[in-house]
Amino acid sequence: MSPHDAQKHAFKARVYHWANKLDVKVNWLGVRPMRNKWASCSTNGHLNFNAELLGIEETLWDYVIVHELLHFFVQNHGRLWKSLMRAHLGNYEVMEAELAKHA
Repeated sequence: MSPHDAQKHAFKARVYHWANKLDVKVNWLGVRPMRNKWASCSTNGHLNFNAELLGIEETLWDYVIVHELLHFFVQNHGRLWKSLMRAHLGNYEVMEAELAKHA
């Protein structure tokens, strides 16, 4: 297994860890190049994550993963979404700011 494949496997395992924790059914999971965003999801359980995530600190993976999985419950970034982010990741704004440096 190449280092890239190992990193991709570790990332997907982290997605499934959080999906189980948040009780989200993932029907399809992809890691691929994306131009303008870190991730996307659809209401039918399809998740796509930007392949560039494999090259950043794993500590920031949780921010992107939880951010996307919470959209299965809350489609916007309003007060409820923010409180759920805080409940699962604590001071998530620090991670958000750190991730912005990679954009």
